[in-house]
Amino acid sequence: MTMINVAGLGIGMAATVLIVLWVQNELSFDKGQQDAQSIFRIKTSLAVTKNETWLWESTPYVLSGVAAKQIPEIEGITRLKPNSYSAVILHYNDKLIAEKKSAYVDDQWFKIFHYDFIEGSQDAFNKNPFSLILTASAAKKYFGDQDAVGKLLRIDTVNYQVQAIVKDNPANSSFQYDVLIPIAAELTNPDAKKNELDWGNFNYMTFVKIKQGAGPAAVSAKLTDVLTKNRKKDNTSKTALSLVNIKDMHFENDLMNSAFIHGNRTVVDVFIVLAGLLLVTACINYVNLTTARASLRSKEVSVRKIVGAGRVHLFGQFMSESFLVSFLALVLALVLVQVSMPWFRSFTEKAFDLPFSSPAVWLIIGLTLIVSFLLNGLYPAALLSSFQPISVFRGRAMINFKDSGLRRLLVVLQFTISVILIVGTLVIYTQLRYIQKMDPGYNRAQVFSFNFPWWKIKGVDFKTSDNFLNTVKQRLKEQSATANVAMAGGGLVNFDSQSSGNFDWKGRPKDFNPSFAPLHADPDFQQLMHIKVKEGRWFNNEKSDTHNVLLNETAVKLLRIPEPLIGQRFIHNGDTGVVIGVVNDFHYRSLHDKIGPMVISNGSGGAFYIKTAPGNTAAAIAAATKVWKESFPDEPFTYDFLDESYNNLYKTEQQSSVLITLFAGIAILVSALGLLGLAAFAAEQKAKEIGIRKVLGATVQHIVSLLSIDFLRMVIIACLIAFPVAWWAMNKWLQTFAYRISLSWWIFIGAAGIALLIALITVSFQAVKAAIVNPVNSLRSE
Repeated sequence: MTMINVAGLGIGMAATVLIVLWVQNELSFDKGQQDAQSIFRIKTSLAVTKNETWLWESTPYVLSGVAAKQIPEIEGITRLKPNSYSAVILHYNDKLIAEKKSAYVDDQWFKIFHYDFIEGSQDAFNKNPFSLILTASAAKKYFGDQDAVGKLLRIDTVNYQVQAIVKDNPANSSFQYDVLIPIAAELTNPDAKKNELDWGNFNYMTFVKIKQGAGPAAVSAKLTDVLTKNRKKDNTSKTALSLVNIKDMHFENDLMNSAFIHGNRTVVDVFIVLAGLLLVTACINYVNLTTARASLRSKEVSVRKIVGAGRVHLFGQFMSESFLVSFLALVLALVLVQVSMPWFRSFTEKAFDLPFSSPAVWLIIGLTLIVSFLLNGLYPAALLSSFQPISVFRGRAMINFKDSGLRRLLVVLQFTISVILIVGTLVIYTQLRYIQKMDPGYNRAQVFSFNFPWWKIKGVDFKTSDNFLNTVKQRLKEQSATANVAMAGGGLVNFDSQSSGNFDWKGRPKDFNPSFAPLHADPDFQQLMHIKVKEGRWFNNEKSDTHNVLLNETAVKLLRIPEPLIGQRFIHNGDTGVVIGVVNDFHYRSLHDKIGPMVISNGSGGAFYIKTAPGNTAAAIAAATKVWKESFPDEPFTYDFLDESYNNLYKTEQQSSVLITLFAGIAILVSALGLLGLAAFAAEQKAKEIGIRKVLGATVQHIVSLLSIDFLRMVIIACLIAFPVAWWAMNKWLQTFAYRISLSWWIFIGAAGIALLIALITVSFQAVKAAIVNPVNSLRSE
């Protein structure tokens, strides 16, 4: 029994520590930064229409310098331009490395944000625009054990010198950049500098440190005023700036897109509750198993009382035993945590500190030990120390079964938790299966895509790029491994481009400027992706078709263009054409989002989509790689399969599914152990009754039924309690999807069936064991 106690409690505590470790990491994001309470990121709010507002984390480059001079409440201000969407290509020793974890920063960055410098300094970095600062892990990746400071890495045709090495930022930092580059380097390009000096280009994150006592709301108003005065020609009355404290950025989920990885506060709250429930379940298991053994220790307690032991002394003894078991369980839990940490890091994609090197982890471990010790010890210690010696030696039942209401309640609570987790597991699995099986409106199977940097080819400008791209496309089509090739805008699976104010059509109200997803696609794209044309036709190769557009069904409903729709004038980005067709709505974003209006124009879009011939995927990739290297020898070839990109949209849900399934299994395991303990207790209390029934002719089946029915009734009660709670929780989770399953009755029946089956197997084991005992042994004392 002690081994079962330690194992059940240890597994529950290990799961709790892992969950709390992840929760603590999520809740502490960016809070370790010095003066975090005074550092804010500027947020842009652009009211596109009365009912639609775009929220950006970016601002104009020029805002920083003007705001620093005109707003006295600002103590410091700095800019950041991440390369999350377009990796910097670093050249070293004939190797090409696409470094996505890189960013441009200005010379004020290290005055606002603290870094631990291992070698070098920020001064050398700020003085020379062609400088780099690497994290320790990046320095090891590029240079191994060599001294990295002073080494050169090439970007394009320019050599950049490593000026300093800094420690890697912790896992709970939003700024996970391994390579930092001065913004001054980018501005050495006259065209880039001219572009950034325009107040209409929002390409940089701006962080401000405000003085003590300054109000964020007042600073926000002044920042908006600065922007308004400098962007008069751009109708800035609909644009406002606000401040977001860096401690709140991680759970900021209303942005159109973001260079940072954001968390989900709802998921964090769910796992906080889950950690508590798992620990409570494990402790309940211990209590039930301890009380099941109570009668075995009754004579020990009675003898101790007769020889002078007081109740307080006995209470202390049993509490000490509880602490010892809790401590042993904690040791087991820490071993399990240490063993599972590599998997946990890989699965969550979080570089957690080593469990035993973090003060926060030891705080979590200490609290877990104290809570489990108190939950485990109080009730069993009070129960065991209350035995009366006279009753024991007279052979009376030490614990009346009719007084076992608390134990019954604990079992009901255990299985309520288990059933809720089983329902959650089934719902998440069913929703993810629905996502996998549903028709997105196009065929993504065996299709990979890559963006082609044609702008880097000498002699190719925007006027001649189409000819060049068509030549490349034809070369790809000639490969036997490719079934079809098309060009379109990149990122079809998660197309986050939006445009507003550049469209016009017959009957448009003057104040109606909805936003569209503007997709460029060539004549072959529809056939390759199997997009269905509901009305009209797709593009052809005629020159007259280059100005025309197609709309999706949502756009048609929104715009209310007069009938007949086909042939109506439509202006997009200054280009006048006509509507030639309507396509069925297809999902170009996550299923969390509703399908919005889309305008499809005839153009290359800058990305290639290749449909591979069956069984020739590797050959198709090799053919594309060859074409790439012939055109761009200094650029690494990167591509994405649409299936993989689609699955990555739901990585968080997939991780949650695995974790909840795992923890549901743990909860069920310890619940079953608790039920086993209570069944053993019931069989012990009814030993004589069972003996008498067997003498009178009762069969084993009858005895098993007698002992099982009460426990099955408790599981049914647990199901009835769990169902409304599970329905509320999972319905709330499903509301985050614009397209979702309905909560069918079979999910709840299935969860109840699983719980009842586990309970029946567990109780039957103990019941059969009691039923086959020789009645002579149980009646001998009478």
